[in-house]
Amino acid sequence: MNLTSSLLNVETTQNNRDIYYETQYITDQFGLCNLSNSPQYYERESWEEEEREHVAASAREHNPALFGRLISRRRIKEEPNDSGRISKDKRLVIREGGMPRSKRRAPSSTNHHHHASTDIARRYTKTEDVPAASSFVQKRCIAWFREYTPADDPDTLGPDGMEKFCEDIAVEPENVVMLVLAYKMNARQMGFFTLNEWLKGLSELQCDTIHKLQQKLEYLRSLLNEPHTFKGIYRYAYDFARDKDQRSMDMETARVMLQLLLGKHWPLFSQFAQFLDQSKYKVINKDQWCNILEFSRTINHDLSNYDLDGAWPVMLDEFVEWLKIQRGEGTSSMGVRGS
Repeated sequence: MNLTSSLLNVETTQNNRDIYYETQYITDQFGLCNLSNSPQYYERESWEEEEREHVAASAREHNPALFGRLISRRRIKEEPNDSGRISKDKRLVIREGGMPRSKRRAPSSTNHHHHASTDIARRYTKTEDVPAASSFVQKRCIAWFREYTPADDPDTLGPDGMEKFCEDIAVEPENVVMLVLAYKMNARQMGFFTLNEWLKGLSELQCDTIHKLQQKLEYLRSLLNEPHTFKGIYRYAYDFARDKDQRSMDMETARVMLQLLLGKHWPLFSQFAQFLDQSKYKVINKDQWCNILEFSRTINHDLSNYDLDGAWPVMLDEFVEWLKIQRGEGTSSMGVRGS
């Protein structure tokens, strides 16, 4: 081998080594970047596959009516279970108990809870991306909130977003736990959460992902068993559920809320509901609402400790007299009056 050939071989080897090190350097630099924490680097195929899995999982959940105020004829959205039949038990729970409906906004041509940043936000809050034991991160909590808000009003989660939120946490919109969650947020209007309300409640609960909130649902339900906390939730429910342009709660909404809060625990609730049905009362004021709870807690089932001369509202005096007549224990002297 002559000197020229040797020099050419050395130059070729050096060039190959330079190319290798340049390539290896670039590879190493990419290796230093934690792309898994940057949602925008995920390939489209991965997004689409995970979205299909999310939709399939949601389709298996029962999708009840929107969270909000009761309307006279309730349209229940029912989906078949795995066996292809509608669960009668689920229909009964949704129709006979649960949160009343809210007034929905007029439909829009745009999707109110999904906009350009939704895919990125959903990737950011997926439970497989965020360890369950991780600390609360306000930025992540806000990104989660924005999954459910329209682009033109990003700080307000409305009825459309509320439905999607309930689907994600696998809770029926009319479940009482949604009332407890609203209480934790101190939400002002049924069917809506503001960003400030969201952050207030979820920062207290230390929840910034779907999975974390799902782990807190049993705790939220347990608050209903604490007498002092339940009293606070009950009183809160009055202003939360009533129309804000009315001082009193309409009877239809009151019936649903009383069923939700007292129906399972007050032995006289069914009789009280019958009394309201045949009475002329059209609304319930705040004083009546609060006294109904005290009545349910302190008055015996046989009414033996009820004092007609006590400071009870007239509505409850009339209920006691009506119930005694139904039991054959008395005669009507005042009749049922309206308010």
